[in-house]
Amino acid sequence: IHIIDLEQTLVLIDKAYDFIRELVASGEDILFVGTKKQAQESIEQEAQRCGMCYVNQRWLGGMLTNFRTIQDRIDYLVQLEDRKEKGEFESLPKKEVLKLEEMIARLNRRLGGVKEMTRIPGAVFIIDPVKEAIAVAECRKMGVPVVATVDTDCNPKEIDYPIPANDDAIKAIRLLCTSIDNAVLEGKSQREEVVAEGGPEVSYPEVSYP
Repeated sequence: IHIIDLEQTLVLIDKAYDFIRELVASGEDILFVGTKKQAQESIEQEAQRCGMCYVNQRWLGGMLTNFRTIQDRIDYLVQLEDRKEKGEFESLPKKEVLKLEEMIARLNRRLGGVKEMTRIPGAVFIIDPVKEAIAVAECRKMGVPVVATVDTDCNPKEIDYPIPANDDAIKAIRLLCTSIDNAVLEGKSQREEVVAEGGPEVSYPEVSYP
């Protein structure tokens, strides 16, 4: 039996909170990631609440390291949805329409949460870095900071901002997701105040794709 010292958890949650808040205040985005069953709902709800992208079904290899290709698939999904909304499917054979609708549904399952992601995120928040090992590896390769839960089966050395916690309990996962969500909202609020006071607009550097 392993026991997590919650006093250390609290200290590290605060550290992660401050990092996320300052990062978002500077104009960066956060990607929420958690594909295990216990995390899927919390990841989606909290990411949507703070207006950030998320992955809660399956991490597609190359999401960060081959971002150009992923962006092409997102563009294709958006084009299909636009065609359907404009009524272009109505003039097509039923068999073809069914195939296109199945394609839209499949792409939405895989990419629906990142449809608005137009650039590499400033950081990634992960529930269970053991399960999301590919995501962690891509973040490390791309130099993207990782904020993640670290259960007793995880290696904290792979995580930039580890949060010791039980990543199998739904309530614990929701609590952590809500904390990161609040940090994002606070960072957004700070950014809006700076802009309202006549501060500099955010300018994003050009992304170089591998």
